[in-house]
Amino acid sequence: MFIQTQQALGPYQKADPLTKVEELQIKFLRLIHRIGLTPENLVVSQVLYRLQLASLIRAGESDVKRPVLKVNTARGIATELESTGSPNLDLSLRILVLGKTGVGKSSTINSIFEQPMVATNAFDPSTDRIHEVVGTIKGIQVTVIDTPGLSASYGNASHNRRLMLSIKRFIRKSPPDVVLYFERLDAINRGYSDQPLLKLINDVFGSSIWFNTILVMTHASSHPPEGSDGYSVAYDAFVHQCTTTVRNYIRQTVSNAQFETPVILVENHPMCRTNNKGEKVLPNGQVWLSQFLLLCAATKVLADANVLLKFQESFQLIPKNSRLPSLPHLLSSILRPRSLPNGKSFGDQDDVYELLDNDNDEDDYDQLPPIRILTRTQFKTLSKAQRNAYLDELDYRETLYLKKQWKEELRRQRERMLHQDDTYVRNDNYENSDSQEVSEVSDMAIPLSFESDNPAYRYRSLLGNDQWLVRPVLDPQGWDHDVAFDGINLESSLDIRKNFQASVVGQMRKDKEDFNIQSECTARYSDPRHHSLLAEVDIQTAAKDLVCTVHGDAKFCNFKCNTTGGGISVTKYGNMYFVGAKLEDSINIGRRAKLTLNAGQIRGCGQVASGGSIEATLRGKDYPIRDDKLTLATTILSYDKEMVLGGSIQTDFRAGRTVKMSVNANLNSRRLGQISIKTSTSEHVEIALIAIFSLVNALIQRKGTEASIDEKKESTSIDL
Repeated sequence: MFIQTQQALGPYQKADPLTKVEELQIKFLRLIHRIGLTPENLVVSQVLYRLQLASLIRAGESDVKRPVLKVNTARGIATELESTGSPNLDLSLRILVLGKTGVGKSSTINSIFEQPMVATNAFDPSTDRIHEVVGTIKGIQVTVIDTPGLSASYGNASHNRRLMLSIKRFIRKSPPDVVLYFERLDAINRGYSDQPLLKLINDVFGSSIWFNTILVMTHASSHPPEGSDGYSVAYDAFVHQCTTTVRNYIRQTVSNAQFETPVILVENHPMCRTNNKGEKVLPNGQVWLSQFLLLCAATKVLADANVLLKFQESFQLIPKNSRLPSLPHLLSSILRPRSLPNGKSFGDQDDVYELLDNDNDEDDYDQLPPIRILTRTQFKTLSKAQRNAYLDELDYRETLYLKKQWKEELRRQRERMLHQDDTYVRNDNYENSDSQEVSEVSDMAIPLSFESDNPAYRYRSLLGNDQWLVRPVLDPQGWDHDVAFDGINLESSLDIRKNFQASVVGQMRKDKEDFNIQSECTARYSDPRHHSLLAEVDIQTAAKDLVCTVHGDAKFCNFKCNTTGGGISVTKYGNMYFVGAKLEDSINIGRRAKLTLNAGQIRGCGQVASGGSIEATLRGKDYPIRDDKLTLATTILSYDKEMVLGGSIQTDFRAGRTVKMSVNANLNSRRLGQISIKTSTSEHVEIALIAIFSLVNALIQRKGTEASIDEKKESTSIDL
C-alpha cells in the first residue's frame, strides 16, 4: 500500500504543497500511534478534519487532478510504517517556555525528557540565562528554549521587558513552533491578576505569539480548596475555574472574546500517582505527558500546514491597544431617539404641539366648584368610602391643574418661536411671570466646626451660575478618596437665538489607573411647521483610544399625522471609521396611539450590520401629564451572516394614587430575554412588601444553589 501511494505521489513530491501536507498527516498519525492514542481522540480527530478540509479547499482551487489522500488511507500507511520499523520521523519541535519564577518550567522540561536535563531549585531561581535543551522524545527531536523566570505583575516591569527583548533576539533566526506559558494551578485565586504581564508579552512579541501558545498549569495534583459549604470543591470544577480565569485575561489581552487557548495540566512531583506503565496520572485519570505531546504536535502540524497551503488564520488578532467595537451596539445607538436639551426625545416636542392643536376642550379646572381642604383630624373621621372619594377628587383636580399649566406653557413657547424680535426680553418676562412657581431647594448641611476630612466643604466649592451647573460625581467604590469625589459633571442648556437650542453635558472621571472623559454636545433647530434638525457630537474615552461620533437627524412633517425623518452617523474609533444611516417614519393614530417604523445600516472595517424595528405605543388618557403608556415592539438584526428576531413589551402605569409601576419584558429568537419590574411608592406598606419580596427571592436563589451543590456531590460520589 505504501509503495503504491508513493508511486502515486511521486511526481508531486517537490512541486505540490498538498503532497507535503499529506506527508504531515502521515507523520502526525505515526506520532499518535507511538504516544498510545487513537484517531478517535477528540483532539486528533479535529486536527485530521482540519487538514482534510484544507486540502480539499486547496485542491478545488488548484489544477491538481488527483484525489486527496483520505484519512483512512493515511491511517493505514502510518500503521504499516510503524509495524515495519521504519526510521525515525522527520519531525522536529522547537518549544519556547515563558512564565514567572517558581512556576515549574525547569521541572517540566526534566519531566518531558524523563531525565534531569536542567538544574532545579525549590527556593531560588534555577535558570539565569537563555539556553537550549535538546533531546529525543518518541523518535522526534525536541528543542526546548529555557528562559529565566519573569517577575510578578506588581514587580519590576523594566526587568521583564529587558528579559523579553533578549528572548526575542534569541529566537529571531529560528522561531519556535510552540510557546508554553506557565502558571501554577494552586496559585490561581480570586485575587489573581497578571494582566500587566500578559500585555507586556503582547507588546514585545506581538499578538501573533498567542496563535501558537499553550497554557501549562503546573501543580495539577494540588488539593482543591474548600467551597462555601465547607466541603472541598470538585476537582474538575476547580480546574475549570482556574483555567477560565487565566483564559479570560488572555482574551482581554488580545481583545478577542472568541480566542481559546489550549490548556495542559502538568504534575512534576516525584510522588505523583502513576499507572501500570509508570506514567504520571492526574487526579482526573489523565496521563498528562501524552496530552502534552499531542497538543504540541497538533500545534506544530497545523501551523506547518497553514504555511504550506497559504491559509490565513480563521480570525485575525487586531493590533495592540486597539479594540473593535460592536457593530450591533453602534447600530442601536443610531436607531435610538436622540435626546434634546430639555431631556425629551427628538420629536416628542412636536407631538405635544400636535396634542395642543387637537385639544379643543376648554379648561375644565376653572369650571370646577371650590373644594374644602380637610385637616388630618377631619380626614380621620371619614369612612373608608368617603376617604377614597375625597382622594380621588383631589387627584382629579391635580390632573386638571397640571394640564392647565402645561397648555399655558406650550402657548408661551409657541409665541416666543413665532416672534423673532425681542426674544430675550420675552424670556425675561417669562421667567419673572407670576405664574412661575419657585420652590426653594435645601442647601447641603454644614457641620458646626471646620474639618478637612469632611467632604461637605469640598462639595460647596463646585458651584455654578445661571447657565452652567457643576456638581461632583460620587462613587462609594472610588479610588481618589483624598478629594472626596471621583469626577466632575458639567451641564448647560440655553436658547441661542430664535428656534435654536443647544446643550452641553460633560463628565470627567479619574482614578489611580484610568482617566475617562465623556461629553455630549447637542444643537436643535425647529420651525413652527414642525420641521426639525438636530446635530450631536459625542466624545468619550475607551481605554487608551478616543471615540468620536457625529450624529445628524432630520424630521419633516408631511401630513398632520405623519412625520418622516432620517439620520446619518460617523464614528471614529482609533484609526477605524464606521458610517451608518437610518430612515424612520411615525404615524399618529388619534391622540393616544402612535406607530413608529425605522431601519438602518452601519458599515466599517469590512463588516456590515443591518436592522430595524416596528413600535406601537398607546398613551394614557392624561398624557403627557401622566406618563402612562403601553409599548409593543418587534426588532430584527442581521450581522455576521446571522439574523436575530426579537420582541418586547413595556408598560408604565399607576397602580394607585401613590404607586407607580413599570414592567419591561423582551425575548429574541435565541431564547434569550429578561423581565424587569420596577415600582415606586410613598406608602410604608408597599415599601415593606418590596423588602419582603427581596428577602424571599434571595432565599429561593440560595436554596437553588444548595440543591445544585448537593446534586454535584451525589454525581461525584457515583463517579468515584
